[in-house]
Amino acid sequence: MRFINLTRQTEIGANSYFVELDGKRLILDSGLHPKNEGLAALPQYRAIPEGSIDAVLVSHAHQDHIGSLPCLMRRQPRARVFMTLGTARLSGVMLHNSVNVMLRQRDELGITEYPLFTHRETDQATALWQNVGLRQQWTLDGERVLNAGSELTFEMFNAGHIVGSAGILIRAGGRKIFYTGDVNFLDQSLVRSAEFPEEELDILIIETTRGDRQATPGFTRQAEERRFLDALRSAFDRGGAVLIPVFALGKTQEVLTMLYAFRREGALVDVPLYIGGLSTKITVVHDELASSVPRRYPGLRLLDSLSPYVLSGREIGTTQIRKNRIFAMSSGMMTEKTLSNLLAARFLNDPKQSIYFVGYADPDSPGGKLKAGQPGDMVRLDNSLPSQRLECTIEQFDFSAHAPREQLLDYIKKTSPKIVVLVHGDPPSVTWFKETIEREMPGTAAVIPEPGREYVF
Repeated sequence: MRFINLTRQTEIGANSYFVELDGKRLILDSGLHPKNEGLAALPQYRAIPEGSIDAVLVSHAHQDHIGSLPCLMRRQPRARVFMTLGTARLSGVMLHNSVNVMLRQRDELGITEYPLFTHRETDQATALWQNVGLRQQWTLDGERVLNAGSELTFEMFNAGHIVGSAGILIRAGGRKIFYTGDVNFLDQSLVRSAEFPEEELDILIIETTRGDRQATPGFTRQAEERRFLDALRSAFDRGGAVLIPVFALGKTQEVLTMLYAFRREGALVDVPLYIGGLSTKITVVHDELASSVPRRYPGLRLLDSLSPYVLSGREIGTTQIRKNRIFAMSSGMMTEKTLSNLLAARFLNDPKQSIYFVGYADPDSPGGKLKAGQPGDMVRLDNSLPSQRLECTIEQFDFSAHAPREQLLDYIKKTSPKIVVLVHGDPPSVTWFKETIEREMPGTAAVIPEPGREYVF
C-alpha cells in the first residue's frame, strides 16, 4: 500500500490522505484548514496527478474533512465520491455556507483567491455523490457486494462523532485497512457511540485529537450533563441569561438534545431558546434524518419539540437579554463578527450573565482567550474594538465528540494492527500515541506520516 499524508503539517488541519491499493488510487477525506486562508487552506492536492484518482471516500461533514471537496473533484473529474446519506445531506449545507463565508472574506479582507469554489460548482458536485449504507460492502464502481471476492471493496461503520460520520474499512488483496475518521466510543446526547469492527487489521489509520491529555478520572457523560443542568439553574438564579457558543454542525444539535431531555423531565420549563440561521438549516437536515441514522432518540425532531427562536446578525445587537434565556449561538470559537462573538460583547460586563463553553476553542481564538480569562481581566473579542472587563460567569463543560486517548488505545489493542498510522493530531498527541504503542505493543509499528512524503506499507 502507498500512502501520502496530504495535510500541510502534523496537525488538525485540512485532513486528506492518499492511498493506493491493488492498482486503485483513493483519497480519504477532503478538508479545508480552519485557520489558514486562500490556497494555503487546501491540502497538497498537487502532489497527486490530475485525473489519476479512482474514488474519494468521505468520513463526515465537518469542514476540516469535506471543505475542499469541490476543488478536489475539479482536479479529479473521473473519481467517484462516496459517503453516507447523513454526510451527503449535511455536506451540501456546509459547502454552500463556506461559499458565503469566502465571498464575505473576499470583500472584507481582500482575499482575491476566494471563493475557492462557487454555489453552482457545489450543486454540480453534490449531484455526483453516491450515498452508501452502513455495514455494506461496495466496489469503487458503486456496486454493492453481497459475496466478497478478490476485488477492492470498502465498508462504512458508524463512528459516533456526528450524524452521518463513518469509519471506513477497505479490503484488498487479503489485507484490511481501516480509517477511523473522527470517532467517539461514548454515547452523546444525540448520537450513538461508534460501532467499529474489532477484527484484526493490517493497517489502522487513526485520529489522535485528544492524545495530548489524560481522560478525567471517573468522568461520565451523564454526570457532565447533570453538572450542565445545575449550572443553567444557577445562572437563572443569578437573574441572568446563558450564552453557549456552539459549532453550527454537531454541537448545536447535541445541546438542543440535552435541553429537550431537561424539558421532558420538567427541569427546564418555559425557558426561551435562541439559535442562529445556519444552525437552523443544519438542524432541519437532522430532523429530516431523524428516523434514518443511529440516534439516541429515534424520530426526535428538535425544531418541532423545542420551537427555538432564530436570530440573525441584524437582530443580535437589539435582542433583549432577559433572565432565564438560553442563546446557543455559533461560532463555537467565537470568531470575530459571528453571532456568539457579537452577543458575548453584551454579556462580558454584566455579573448576572453567564457564558458556558461546551466544546473546543483554539487558544488563539476569541473563545479560547475568553476561556482562559479570569474575573476582572481585560478581554478583547474583536481586534477592531476596545477590550472589555470580564465580569460575567465563565464555565467549561466536556462534551467532546472525540474519543479520549485511553479508548483509542484500547481500540488499537483490540485490532492488533501491524501498522498504525497516526493522523488528525497536533505533535504532542501523535507523539504520545507513538511512544505508548512502541512501549506497550512491540509487534506494532507506529508511524507519524510526514506531510507530502510517500510511504509504502
